[in-house]
Amino acid sequence: MKTSAQADNRFQSDAGKYAAYLQTPEGRLRLDLAVANLQEFLPQQQGNNTMCALDLGCGTGATAVRLARFGFQVMLLDSSQAMLDIAQRTALDADVGGQVTLKTGDLTRLPSLFEPGSFDVVLCHNVLEYVDDPGAVLSDAARLLRDSSAILSVLVRSQAGEVLKAAIQTGDLSAAEDALTSDWGQESLYGGKVQLFTLDKMRKLMKASSLSVITERGVRVITDYLPPKVSRSEEYQRIFDLERKLGCRSEFVAAARYTQVLARPQKEGA
Repeated sequence: MKTSAQADNRFQSDAGKYAAYLQTPEGRLRLDLAVANLQEFLPQQQGNNTMCALDLGCGTGATAVRLARFGFQVMLLDSSQAMLDIAQRTALDADVGGQVTLKTGDLTRLPSLFEPGSFDVVLCHNVLEYVDDPGAVLSDAARLLRDSSAILSVLVRSQAGEVLKAAIQTGDLSAAEDALTSDWGQESLYGGKVQLFTLDKMRKLMKASSLSVITERGVRVITDYLPPKVSRSEEYQRIFDLERKLGCRSEFVAAARYTQVLARPQKEGA
């Protein structure tokens, strides 16, 4: 991932903290739900052409392993060598090391790192929150899509979810009111600020990047607010199944903790 030096240092100095978070029920749900949504729209292989995917700000490589198992050759890009080291071990442990390539790089330099039209799938999961100019990164990522059947998946932190978290989870009404009009939230894992996104903002960013939205999904609609009597571990599958149903319904999408938008390049003349 890449943003300001402060944010970059978070992922450099303690990559293990993020890896541990992904093992929690909340971390697993964010990953599993995003991958399940993505899988519905993955392009199909044509002939003998190799399907290629790019995971921007790949983190631990958990999503890349799923893509590799779907048959993709996956390029992992991250500015944190510590994250890439974890991702490499993850790929090797999953026996997909031969389908995964790692590259150290800055998200703000995508045009100099990859040729336009190089990938069938580009993932931008939980990275736009940390960059200074999300629109520029999104536009650069869109240019890397191979053709009109290629897909870009973006996962961002929802402003509405930040409001509900403050009001329901912590009972902080002042924080909830502030979040209603704030473009920034507090990142709990490492500390520091992260950008927040509304559906309207995401739609405008997609349009400015010449992308056509396929679907909008909510990720973690109710999980963060379940009472303690509901075991996130023992009831994981039931929670996952309910989240999948809620995340597909428009009335719940905007209220989720995270918003996932899947899009394709606009066809000429559209």
